[in-house]
Amino acid sequence: MKKTEDAYFLQGLRNQLVALLKEKGITDEKVLEAIRAIPRHYFLDSAFSKIAYEDRAFPIDADQTISQPYTVAFQSQLLKIKKGEKVLEIGTGSMYQTAILAALGAKVYTIERQQVLFEKTTAFNKVFGDQFPDVFFSYGDGFEGLPEFAPFDKIIITAAAPKVPEKLWEQLKVKGMMVIPLDESETAQRMLRLTKKKDGLAKRESFEQFSFVPMLQGKSQS
Repeated sequence: MKKTEDAYFLQGLRNQLVALLKEKGITDEKVLEAIRAIPRHYFLDSAFSKIAYEDRAFPIDADQTISQPYTVAFQSQLLKIKKGEKVLEIGTGSMYQTAILAALGAKVYTIERQQVLFEKTTAFNKVFGDQFPDVFFSYGDGFEGLPEFAPFDKIIITAAAPKVPEKLWEQLKVKGMMVIPLDESETAQRMLRLTKKKDGLAKRESFEQFSFVPMLQGKSQS
């Protein structure tokens, strides 16, 4: 990721993307403003700049993807982020979702298991460091979370989870929210919002289906 020219026509394409997201049901104005503010083309190869604002996913390194803007907006809207909240992100990936969370005012702790992607996170600080100083990157196993920084107000999982990871649930505050795409089949996941009750059980809200790359255990050095 590198900071490139943010030409007027690219800003115009972002405005068109925001209008499309509104049509598709995104109503949180703070989320829409974050989408408008963050140049998505910074997170893609320069060859993709002119199509970076299409509402679709694109491939990145390590057989991963930068998520569709609608997916990013949908998960962000479900989180209902308040300024200053501690948010744990599982799956840093391209860092686009990370930037959106930071633009919403979250203090972001993000974990990436792919070494080749984690090594690129230094670029985020070069581009956004002054704007978003409260972003902390970690190379590790997302199933383990970051217990040393727990508890978290919110947790977002950006990969297809086979189940709700127990250790992540333990790191969530009471009344905190977890947004997680849970496997329903080999090709689709059900987006869930889980709110942690005082007894440790979850209030479960179910939303539409999405398609994510799988959430895997351990760290990858490839």
